[in-house]
Amino acid sequence: MCGIVGYVGKNESSTDFVINGLKALEYRGYDSAGLATIDKGKLKYLKDVGRVANLDKLIKNNGDNALKEIGSAKISCGIGHTRWATHGSVTKPNAHPHTNSASDIFVVCNGIIENYQEIREKLVSEGYKFKSETDTEVIPHLIDFYMKSKKADFYPAFKTAISDLRGAYAVAAVYADNPETIYVARLSSPIVIGVGDQEHFIASDPSALIHKTKKVIFLNDYEVAQITAKEAKIESLDGAKAAAQQVVELDYEAEESEMGKYPHFMLKEIHEAPATIQSAIRGRVKPAINTIKLGGLESVKQQLGLIDRIIITACGTSYYAGLIGEYLIEEIAGVPVEVQLSSEFKYRNEPLSRGTAVIAISQSGETADTIAAIKKVEDYGILKLGIVNAVGSTLARITDAGVYCHAGPEQSVASTKAFIAQVTILTEIALHLSNGKSKLYSPLLKELVDLPSKAEETLKLESDIKKLAQKYAKARDFLFIGRNYLYPCALEGALKLKEISYIHAEGCSAGEMKHGPLAMIDENFPTIALACNGPLLEKTMSNIEEIKARKGPIIAISTEGNEKIKTLADDVIYVPKTVEQLQPLLVTIVMQLFAYFVAVEKGLNVDRPRNLAKSVTVE
Repeated sequence: MCGIVGYVGKNESSTDFVINGLKALEYRGYDSAGLATIDKGKLKYLKDVGRVANLDKLIKNNGDNALKEIGSAKISCGIGHTRWATHGSVTKPNAHPHTNSASDIFVVCNGIIENYQEIREKLVSEGYKFKSETDTEVIPHLIDFYMKSKKADFYPAFKTAISDLRGAYAVAAVYADNPETIYVARLSSPIVIGVGDQEHFIASDPSALIHKTKKVIFLNDYEVAQITAKEAKIESLDGAKAAAQQVVELDYEAEESEMGKYPHFMLKEIHEAPATIQSAIRGRVKPAINTIKLGGLESVKQQLGLIDRIIITACGTSYYAGLIGEYLIEEIAGVPVEVQLSSEFKYRNEPLSRGTAVIAISQSGETADTIAAIKKVEDYGILKLGIVNAVGSTLARITDAGVYCHAGPEQSVASTKAFIAQVTILTEIALHLSNGKSKLYSPLLKELVDLPSKAEETLKLESDIKKLAQKYAKARDFLFIGRNYLYPCALEGALKLKEISYIHAEGCSAGEMKHGPLAMIDENFPTIALACNGPLLEKTMSNIEEIKARKGPIIAISTEGNEKIKTLADDVIYVPKTVEQLQPLLVTIVMQLFAYFVAVEKGLNVDRPRNLAKSVTVE
């Protein structure tokens, strides 16, 4: 949640970099935006409600007047923020950056300061006045307090103030008397430092830096840094020297984070499904020699051989991918699996044996609840594995081993290709754990290689799916049903539709219709029935009959060649034939396109749905 960017250097205007960086991070929040710059030793700032474009427009339309307000075009130091509101409504005073009374300290923050009320009361008693409802505003005042009460320089006061904070945060600050330095701190919320030639950058996500550098340093928890054009001095919050920082080389190109020919990032990312599958299997799936190689798990090979239970923990779309993973691992590898929401798992007290492994799934690798779930079991002596997309992310660093998705950046708030990558990786993990003993081993290896072309065929259905979306866009409610591997798909399909179209939607096991959900069905309540070939197809067809008898409109997603489904459904979309275990990868593309075109038909902001943001770094 929320996006932070910053620039210090001599090669360009920090204003330009901050504005462009904030635009790249809008998926993290778009309620308001602001920036602070240092020009000739004077801190100046500008902020506004709404998207970053509003801020950019203010600067461009007001020309010199705006630049005088925020600093000249030749400034060399600046920070910016795009907000997803937590404490306080969407107003200009609540927008970041926040300042002290003298307006010589400016701070931006991503996360939640849990003890801000306590700090605020203390500061009010000392005579400090507040202009916003936010938790972040206590930070510049607290720094100011320690500078005055302890007669301290800025950096010691900054560290002392950070030590007082409880919660999850990434903080960046600038100070007028130190005009060539950005100060940052991190606890359970991401911040990355970009390394350039006589310039350094900061951001909540590398996607804001990729146009400038591929060399980054990931700040660890309880670390602070002083960042200048020449260097980034990093130390532990307690003053100890931080461990040697590894400079990571990012593995994707700047073009991958651009929209290109598509009207929305979501449509672009749906169309990247074939390439996503290909990237996930490249170098891993080798049907010619009947083997699968997951290099990320080689270091824990011996421990994997001893596990007798797996817990998959994740949130949102990643959780639904985990549910499919449960079916896959249990059927293919014969290992019992539980899937738990990270926000629940971290607070549960349950017995965990040394034979248990925990798999954490997160696109960003920075999901706060999932990180907390892994931290819960850090001292249990059990195996911790990760499935993440972001190289060098927190989850990638705190797990024992894992498998990267290699899906490239995902800009749309609604996750699409990340789900495709996660299900593909879970299939590979199931095959890896089976040691080749499953009868599904060879067929699945071969089918995984063929799947990218089948995903391409599915994308060719776009125009038909668009027509259906236009037909049903005015519906107030939707039901998604499926069985076996397609039941978690139904849950994910319902989530996608409500995320971006704001239509109420529910996912349900088709076999559960008669136990309650059937009461909702009437002629105005359409159902999307996932009815692909498999051992439970006839039962699903019977469930569809139940809906048809209640006059409920039915859209079926079925396997090509199933003519009988036409007699039951009002509309049918056919996907290519594949094995049952991989049907979710094709069916999901259809549901993603349907949700996308419904939202477009309703004239909604597809990439930035209301009230939501990507990379959820708060509880």
